[in-house]
Amino acid sequence: MNAHRLLWRAARMVAARAETDAARTLVLKIPGWPGHLPGQHVDVRLTAADGYSTQRSYSVASAADGDLVELTVQNVPGGEVSPYLAEVLEVGDEVEVRGPVGGWFVWRPTGADPVLLVAGGSGIVPLMAMIRARRQAGSRTPFRLVHSVRDPGQRFYAEELRRHDPGDAGLDVAHLYTRAVPDGWPRPAGRLTVADLNTHGWPAEFAPDCYVCGPTGFVETAADILLALGHDPRRIRTERFGPTGG
Repeated sequence: MNAHRLLWRAARMVAARAETDAARTLVLKIPGWPGHLPGQHVDVRLTAADGYSTQRSYSVASAADGDLVELTVQNVPGGEVSPYLAEVLEVGDEVEVRGPVGGWFVWRPTGADPVLLVAGGSGIVPLMAMIRARRQAGSRTPFRLVHSVRDPGQRFYAEELRRHDPGDAGLDVAHLYTRAVPDGWPRPAGRLTVADLNTHGWPAEFAPDCYVCGPTGFVETAADILLALGHDPRRIRTERFGPTGG
């Protein structure tokens, strides 16, 4: 691990925007930030006036952009860190950030093989960093994103993924809903299935790089489906998070 990954830095929030009713994106300015790869995460530390401190890890949502870093945080009820970041932190406030962390669950814009991104809920955050890095680099690598959420109101980055930026040519997006669907939606509400990844993913013979992120149960199901469809296990990279600890 490089020395900069162990260094806590002051990060000042310069902007914020809502993603869902329970999640928002924080734009942090971090002087001396060494840069990051899409898929990496950071540790965020909060320290109270009495000296008590606690920290949590959050995936970076943005492509590399100098000393600006975006984190999308979903409020976990009863959590120690996420409620503060999602609801209390204001523009001008500071937190401590350490990173970037991680080297396995990353995509490099020099890659040419097709990419399949499979996300459950807020698991889309590091995958969105990959989409944005692809756009930033002008990459023509074909991407497919399958994002499963409870209902349409839980979609992260909905406007950005809907507007078809010219730099997103070659990016296909499929949304799945587990609890409620929009009127006239062709797929009934339900969990991720073999048919979903068979329809919206890449054929195994295309040898895509697969990135799966979300709650543990979702990730295990998605990885098992990809294996059953014949995908090379060496090309399936997973990142999971538990239901608590926010």
